[in-house]
Amino acid sequence: MKRISTFLSLFCLITMSLSAQDDLLDLLNEEQTEEINFTSATFKGQRLINGHTVVTRKKAELEFLISHRFGRINSGIDEFFGLDAANVRFSLEYGLSDNITAGIGRNSLEKVYDGFVKYNLMRQSTGKVNNPVTITGLSSIAIRTADNFDFADDDFASKVSYTHQLLIARKLNDKFSVQLSPTYVHRNKVLENQENDIMALGVGGRMKLSSRIALNAEYFYRLTEELNSDFKDAIGVGIEIETGGHVFHLNFTNARSMAERAFITETTGDFFGGDIHFGFNISRVF
Repeated sequence: MKRISTFLSLFCLITMSLSAQDDLLDLLNEEQTEEINFTSATFKGQRLINGHTVVTRKKAELEFLISHRFGRINSGIDEFFGLDAANVRFSLEYGLSDNITAGIGRNSLEKVYDGFVKYNLMRQSTGKVNNPVTITGLSSIAIRTADNFDFADDDFASKVSYTHQLLIARKLNDKFSVQLSPTYVHRNKVLENQENDIMALGVGGRMKLSSRIALNAEYFYRLTEELNSDFKDAIGVGIEIETGGHVFHLNFTNARSMAERAFITETTGDFFGGDIHFGFNISRVF
C-alpha cells in the first residue's frame, strides 16, 4: 500500500510539472510569434502643402525637393495670373538613420537659407506594441539674407528665426490620415507691432482618391494675437500624384513663402478673398 501511494504521488508531481512546462512553452511561443505591425504610408511625402509631415527618410536615402509658389492668381492678366512672380525653393534632405532626417534649403523669396532636423519618436503600430499615433519632432532654422529696409543695419542674429514642432499623426484607415502640429516660432527681430514668439496649431489631412492620387489640406491657426492685423492664418489644399520614385504636389495656398517662420506667422493673403497662390512640389528620392 505504501508503494502504491508513493507511485501515485510521483505520478501527480510529474504530470503537474509537464503541464507547467507546456504552459510556459505556450507563453514563450506566443511572445516569439507576435510581431510589431507598423503602419505605413500615413503620408507619401515629407510635406503636406507647406508644412512638414511625420514622414522621415530611411537611412542613407537622399531626397531632392523642388518647390514653386507663384504670385496671386487674382493679380490679373498684367501679372499673367501670378505666373510672372515665382518663389523657388531647392532642398536636399537626407536620412541619417531610419528615424532621423536632416535637410538644407534655399528660398528665392527674401533669399532665405533654412535647415532642419526631424526625429521620429514613435510609430503607429499594432501587435506586440500598440501605438495609436506616429509622433515626430521637428526643429528648423531660417536665415534671411536679403536686404530688409527695417533690418538693414542690424547684425546677423537679427535675421535668424527658429521653429519647433511636434507632429502627431494617425492613419485612420487605408484612405484617410490626419495630423496635428503644435508649433512654436521665435523670431530674433520683429517690427514694433509684432511678437517675437508665436504659438500656432497646425491641422492637416490626406485623403486617397485612387491608388496614385490623393487630396491634401492643411491649416495653421495662430494662437498668439499680434497688433498687426494684416497677417492671416495659412491655408492650403492640393492634389498629390505619385508616379514611381516621384511625388508631385499641385497646391493652392494663401502663403507664398515656404519657410516655416514666414508662412505660419507672416502670411498676408486672404484665402477666401481670392488671394491664392498656385504652386507645386516635385520630389525625387535616391
